[in-house]
Amino acid sequence: MKTGIIQQSLSGFYDVLADGKLYRTRGRGNFRKRGQKPLVGDRVEFDPAGYLLKILPRENQLVRPLVANVDLAVVVTAAKQPDFSPNLLDRQLVALAWQKITPLLFFSKTDLLTDDEFTVLEAVVAGYREIGYRVFYNRDPFGQEALAALSDQLTGKVVTMMGQTGAGKSTLLNHLAPELALETGVVSKALKRGKHTTRKVSLLDVNGALVADTPGFSSYEDFPMTIDELPTLFFEFAALAPQCRFRGCRHLKEPGCAVKKALEDGKIMQSRYRDYCQFHDLIVNQKPNY
Repeated sequence: MKTGIIQQSLSGFYDVLADGKLYRTRGRGNFRKRGQKPLVGDRVEFDPAGYLLKILPRENQLVRPLVANVDLAVVVTAAKQPDFSPNLLDRQLVALAWQKITPLLFFSKTDLLTDDEFTVLEAVVAGYREIGYRVFYNRDPFGQEALAALSDQLTGKVVTMMGQTGAGKSTLLNHLAPELALETGVVSKALKRGKHTTRKVSLLDVNGALVADTPGFSSYEDFPMTIDELPTLFFEFAALAPQCRFRGCRHLKEPGCAVKKALEDGKIMQSRYRDYCQFHDLIVNQKPNY
């Protein structure tokens, strides 16, 4: 029996990486009976003869992309084509915070911005940096210095690339590891969104990191958290919460709310508060899953 990590899942087969070698395995029927499904990123016990035996406990599990035990997520965000959407970015950041996965924000297509547009977006980027997010925002998105700094952050980690279709996830991976030669898509001018180029989930060896290149999306609806958990996932709100008059303040209509005071004083981003209110309403109105 050996222990390894599922590097690729395809048509009922699971390629497991162990001791620097890949083993092709199949899951036994008892996974189905137990309601378990092996995922890329799962640490597993397996028989080198070709069968998965056990899925070891997961640290986390993303839904989009469907990957387990992720250390870091590179949230690839287009500055243009498609236009930057703070709402979509915040949806991803909240989902990652709930899973306790560290995000790195990488802005692509910054070379398509005019100087004025670059300066405007730079102010938004500064807001995210102030919250504590690590952001890669450069005039040349794929400059050697930026790529080297990003690569250093990823080494030795299980990483997922996530972001909307057409944001440039595969392009970024091709710059980090040109030998991958991943297919990249073009953004449809009619739809203003990209064509899907990534068909399956697999972990690619990128300079000592295992990186999931995963399908993009045009919307992101992943709100498994409760309305009580939501305020803790906006880190700047969580830092201010002890100053609120009421314990458990939801920062909506309560008097003496430190978050709303900070909003009035321009100390937190308007877009972040607006997104928080929207996400709160989405969670309240979600139909339960039975």
